[in-house]
Amino acid sequence: MMTRASWLILALAVLAAAAGGWLQHASRERRGADLAGQPAPALQLPDLDGRTHTLADFAGRRVLVNFWASWCGPCLKEMPALAAAQARFGGDHPVVVGIAMDTPENVRAYLEAYPVNYPILIGRLEDPDSARQLGDHASVLPYSVLLDADGTVLASHAGVLDAATLERWLGKPNP
Repeated sequence: MMTRASWLILALAVLAAAAGGWLQHASRERRGADLAGQPAPALQLPDLDGRTHTLADFAGRRVLVNFWASWCGPCLKEMPALAAAQARFGGDHPVVVGIAMDTPENVRAYLEAYPVNYPILIGRLEDPDSARQLGDHASVLPYSVLLDADGTVLASHAGVLDAATLERWLGKPNP
């Protein structure tokens, strides 16, 4: 039978474990934001034709990097809004760059059925994967990062981008 002191020690241990878990989760969430103001990592990723690209290829333009996968329902729901934003704000100005955290076969099949008007690159799936290198330490898809024209990380967002965020990120000079 447990004494009152034993129950108190058990309750304190459970509380400490819960607080530790919450702090660890909060720390992971903040790490993506830690890249704000930093230069984006020099990712080298292939397109579906096997040509290698870097984020520096888009220098001089604001870049919305969007990590997605063909198996991610929220990602697929977000893609038409990204295509519409690219059509509205793109041209010689901001560019959306999709980075698929998926196999080239799955990406090719999806894009044949649902083409987009922005570049798609194939992300590195091995650790550290491409999304993690840009701050997605929680491994949440979709995950988006906004880069300034000089390649500096301005902002990041885990989950589907809403219309107001797309407008703020791509339609105006400041995020």
